[in-house]
Amino acid sequence: MTARTAFAALLLAVASAAPGADRPNVVLIFTDDQGYQDLGCFGSPDIKTPHLDRMAAEGLRLTSFYAQPVCGVSRAALMTGSYPIRTAEPRNLKRLHTVPHPREETMGEVLRDAGYATALIGKWHLVEQRRRGPERFDPALMPNARGFDFFYGTPMFNGYTVRTDETAFRSPIYRNEAVEVPAVESWDRITADYTREATAWIRQNRDRPFFLYLAHNLPHIPLGASEDFRGKSAAGPYGDAIEEIDWSCGEIFRTLKELDLDENTLVVFTSDNGPWVETTRGMKPGGKPFIPREHSGRAKPLRGWKMSAWEGGSRVPFLARWPGRIPAGRESDELLTTMDLLPTFASLAGAELPDVTLDGKDASAFLLGKTNESPRDEYLYYSGCLLTGVRSGRWKLVLPREANPSGLGWWGRMIEAVPETQLFDLDADPGETTNVAGAHPQVVARLMDRIEAAREELGDLDRVGAGARFFDDGPRRLQVPIKPQT
Repeated sequence: MTARTAFAALLLAVASAAPGADRPNVVLIFTDDQGYQDLGCFGSPDIKTPHLDRMAAEGLRLTSFYAQPVCGVSRAALMTGSYPIRTAEPRNLKRLHTVPHPREETMGEVLRDAGYATALIGKWHLVEQRRRGPERFDPALMPNARGFDFFYGTPMFNGYTVRTDETAFRSPIYRNEAVEVPAVESWDRITADYTREATAWIRQNRDRPFFLYLAHNLPHIPLGASEDFRGKSAAGPYGDAIEEIDWSCGEIFRTLKELDLDENTLVVFTSDNGPWVETTRGMKPGGKPFIPREHSGRAKPLRGWKMSAWEGGSRVPFLARWPGRIPAGRESDELLTTMDLLPTFASLAGAELPDVTLDGKDASAFLLGKTNESPRDEYLYYSGCLLTGVRSGRWKLVLPREANPSGLGWWGRMIEAVPETQLFDLDADPGETTNVAGAHPQVVARLMDRIEAAREELGDLDRVGAGARFFDDGPRRLQVPIKPQT
């Protein structure tokens, strides 16, 4: 028996003997492509979210919380507690949607080994399609092999067109390792189905510590909403989807209260990246129409959206609630990221962290209000493997870059050119409208030092970082190679 196995066995015995101990249940609700503004408590003028607004009033609201700017990459950072450029991938191939190597430990594995029941209900997206048919996904990369006792949901995304019938692509739905729905034709029932599965699973696991990762497919296109919500929101189909997700959150809270679990459950709500705003392909003036405006959200007052390197691409709404433990009505603009959730949950659960370098910080004392300072003092903006900037405190440094940089593949179309180094004061200018680099040369120099340290440790599009992980033989390869300059 290894030391880690022995530690897990001890924790499991303790959990079985005292299921009501101080270790909380954890429910992580993760939406897909939801914009920074798209909750009532974050300023939405037309999307009604009473359950999440109440969650904010009863807990913590963070206004400078960061994910990553694209779906699969964001989920990799969440599950591994590391920047995706650091995370090892099969065959050392850095994919546009990160696929963590089987030797990378996930949040599910960390909490399962600490004696928690674990479930993923919803979107996984940390696997690649290898062939057509029911065996198209490698079982070693699917949720049941990555720390989740139970899985109900989609291996990848629900689609990439506004309507399902606009493409031949159809997503399956799995129940554990078996295909339950071979091809989804409509997403109208997905939120209701996930809510049914989630509340049932909570009831089945009420007598032991549990971790539920509820990863909604919506409001990613194609959108859907059940009959009770379809056509009801003032924000159109996108608003319908968000308002049903809000209802779903209310059902989770109702179930926790009914089972007398509310005061021993930490619930976190956030999004994987900013809203997918692309009215024409690549937002080109006069281009072919793509996503109607009522099918995507808003990141106001931030600049940019999903796939962009501006704030709207990766800064997302965040709420946390744990009655009696997280002070009610608290708001903070301190920095925190999805990467910090793994070490934070592990600390609260008494779990052992992976024996590798993580970029996440234990923010348990900050979440619980024992300190007003977050353990995180910087956030690095990566677009794939391209380092585009850094934030420290109120300051954000943006590096020069070409439009649609080589090596970024399909998401490069959303990266705008930046002709020179720029500095923004995000406290005064969250929309990144005014470059103040000339007035603060010392800040620029300090942040450039952080950029160089990141390039050395993590890497960049054109270099491999000393701290990047590789578990297979051979060099790092980019899924979309950099085109040689002519």
